[in-house]
Amino acid sequence: MGVIGAYLTTERKDESYQDKVSRIQNFKEFTIPLSKEELKEQATRCMDCGVPFCHSGCPLGNVIPDFNDAVAREDWETAAQYLFDTNSFPEFTGRVCPAPCESACVLSINRDAVSIKQIEKRIVETAYENGWVKPADEVDASEYNVAVIGGGPAGMAAADRLSSLGHSVTVYEKDKFVGGLLRYGIPDFKLEKKVIERRVEVMKEAGVQFITSTEVGKDIKLADLDNSYDAVLFTIGAQVPRDLPIEGRDLDGVYFAMEYLRESNQLESGEIKKLTIDAKDKKVLVIGGGDTGSDCLGTAIRQGASKVTQIDIVPKPANEREATNPWPEYSFTLKTSTSQKEGGNRDWNIQTTKFIGNGKLEAVEMQEVKWLTKDGRRTFEAVEGTSKIEEYDLVFLAAGFLSPVVEGIVADSGVVLTDRKNISASQKDYKTSKEKFFAAGDARRGQSLVVWALSEGRDAAIAIDKYLRKK
Repeated sequence: MGVIGAYLTTERKDESYQDKVSRIQNFKEFTIPLSKEELKEQATRCMDCGVPFCHSGCPLGNVIPDFNDAVAREDWETAAQYLFDTNSFPEFTGRVCPAPCESACVLSINRDAVSIKQIEKRIVETAYENGWVKPADEVDASEYNVAVIGGGPAGMAAADRLSSLGHSVTVYEKDKFVGGLLRYGIPDFKLEKKVIERRVEVMKEAGVQFITSTEVGKDIKLADLDNSYDAVLFTIGAQVPRDLPIEGRDLDGVYFAMEYLRESNQLESGEIKKLTIDAKDKKVLVIGGGDTGSDCLGTAIRQGASKVTQIDIVPKPANEREATNPWPEYSFTLKTSTSQKEGGNRDWNIQTTKFIGNGKLEAVEMQEVKWLTKDGRRTFEAVEGTSKIEEYDLVFLAAGFLSPVVEGIVADSGVVLTDRKNISASQKDYKTSKEKFFAAGDARRGQSLVVWALSEGRDAAIAIDKYLRKK
């Protein structure tokens, strides 16, 4: 590596941010990257481990020590080559991935992990600045064409990989723009949409065709795709949100998180002119402590909410790894997002029991819970005397997703589903029960990370390529 033993003398240094007073005035990205000299120094902290566990921590299998070494040697082009070999879109993961690779970093056993995520982001941005991001060198075109249903991260990754293997690829997207959750679920302050558009243009240059504002099953028949393409890949995501069916759920003012985030993103991109769900001067409650809930919090703050509270039914995570969460597993410790640092309140062990109002939300009833282990299973029960009612104008349910939407093309296709209503397909070959139909991403594995969607999209493309070559 660049400097042997640098991990003993060099401390981890992360990128900084614009001050929160400035950044909450708009939806632009607000990170201030380290200089290349500083990142070179951070890259030297990589220990060149005999067994680099960061490889197994990364769903994409990124060869992290190799690109760290290239950065340490200031060979940014080689670093980009290493990165692009395994990751179709490091500009996405470098912004929104929770970096399981860093949890698996050997250095993180007793020190701060190597700054893998920010090094990755700077590599790909340097590649764009220097014109290194471009369609693959001319490849032998195959005689096969593939339809990808869904233009989210899994669909984009599959299309990118299939195109590089010489196949003709058409992506069908029901929304106006490509990107799926990246486009409509993640706010611009974490991922500006020009980053997605920049990549889509490169894919178009490579020959990938995008047909947007077209819903398969409505605007075009699934049977037509079956007849016109040699393979069809479902990458439709897990879009059925987990609900909270308690009294008052149908009150005006109680929304799924994605309804709220989608509108905000559409407004920022000019897709719509006015919000129907606006947090300005409102008291907002976000139910769910994950990234989506955090995104709702940051969005509400930027819209000018008078009060924002984020609650979760689970206990507050510990500050350090617990015995049940050893290295190199992903670290389930307390994390505070940039949005949570901007304001609002957070609370744990809180159960929502009733939404109160007369047609319109006025208040929320909540109570504390305690967690127990019964018959080897974790469960919870209410704590007597802790029920309370607080005034709120808006509630956003950010409790995750259950499965893909089954009604429509999934049901029409006749593919077998799992017990959880995901599309049944082996991770070995991504084949569904229907000939020449494949599935990948959240539609197959259930709700997961963007980095897993990219991994599954790439792997499904390889599986489809093998299937087509055998025909």
